[in-house]
Amino acid sequence: MKIAYLDGSSGISGDMFLGALLDAGLDARRLFDELKKLPLGFYRFKRTRTLRGGLAGTRVEIEIPPSQPHRHLADIEAMIRAADLPGSAQAMALKVFRRLGEAEAQLHNVPVEHVHFHEVGAVDAILDIVGTCLGLELMGIERLVCSALDVGGGRVEAAHGSLPVPAPATAELLKGIPVYSSGVQAELVTPTGAALVSTLATEFGPMPPMKLERIGYGAGRQELPGRPNLARLSIGDAVEVPKPQAGAPGDEVVSIIEANLDDMNPQLFGHLSERALAGGALDVTCAPLQMKKNRPGLLISVIAPPDNAEALANLLFEETTTLGVRIYEARRKTLEREWVSVETEYGPVRLKVARREGKIVNVAPEYDDCARLADENKVPLKQVMAAALAGFKPPAHGLPDPTNA
Repeated sequence: MKIAYLDGSSGISGDMFLGALLDAGLDARRLFDELKKLPLGFYRFKRTRTLRGGLAGTRVEIEIPPSQPHRHLADIEAMIRAADLPGSAQAMALKVFRRLGEAEAQLHNVPVEHVHFHEVGAVDAILDIVGTCLGLELMGIERLVCSALDVGGGRVEAAHGSLPVPAPATAELLKGIPVYSSGVQAELVTPTGAALVSTLATEFGPMPPMKLERIGYGAGRQELPGRPNLARLSIGDAVEVPKPQAGAPGDEVVSIIEANLDDMNPQLFGHLSERALAGGALDVTCAPLQMKKNRPGLLISVIAPPDNAEALANLLFEETTTLGVRIYEARRKTLEREWVSVETEYGPVRLKVARREGKIVNVAPEYDDCARLADENKVPLKQVMAAALAGFKPPAHGLPDPTNA
């Protein structure tokens, strides 16, 4: 399956999406031949290579007459249906405009049939949306995955006046989609971009496993401070990630959350460890590191079920001085465990018995029980632990008798 991953860390607009497809190798002649089927009158399509933040991308600009009709949804849908576009491009474009119409209808409290578009009904917006749907079809992309979207901030001037970013239509279209603001004072996600990704993307999150073949960069209209204003589109074939064998004893996938620290009071670790374990962590460890500038540091690692990873990453930000964490998945194999109690001359002690496929492979006395009994009986701790092991009677085919170890 051919899949594409859209990085929206600088937002997304229709022209950026189309530019990224062209930059990734979309056949421009085939695209233009299909777009000519739309009766849109005069326009000039400009495609240029440009720099944003020092990185090159494809910029798409469509020059149109200044006066544009306010087309109704029904007008645009009829135009697309009459164009006889290839494959699923027509259906995709209709879905995008229908979603735009429903968002506008919700905002203005009118039936969707009465919606008329302002900016998104203009020739350039129609070409951006239909062109993007054509590009996905012509390049054989069957699945689109998108990152969380940076929506920007500040205000934007529109037909309805000065509006907060994201604009109301954009915000309505982004319901249910992961978004954030980096603080950049600019409109990074436009209504056309929001309509495209919210309609066409099947999921939002990290890049899916793929054999990467092509990468395209679509350039935005303006330069942004501290970042290249580019939408990156990665295209390739889906690949299967090896998974633990179904039914294999002890196989599971866990998340590892790590942070390197060279400026944290070590006393904070104890409290962090307690909160992490209470919050669902499977294990919390701390190891010494030699870090940059010859500073001694700490490597804090938290093992957790994947569903708890985000909450535990946030806990590291709250309880430590780290500015970033690493999260990755690992395969973990564990033994079956149970508690048994044995009687000793010092008192009862719990033992943790570990098995694999029914066979006992390890037995360990519970430290807290042994330490308490050692204090109460005024004997060495190791003496109590040895007595606990001696009191355990393994079944046949289990461990060797610990008294003979």
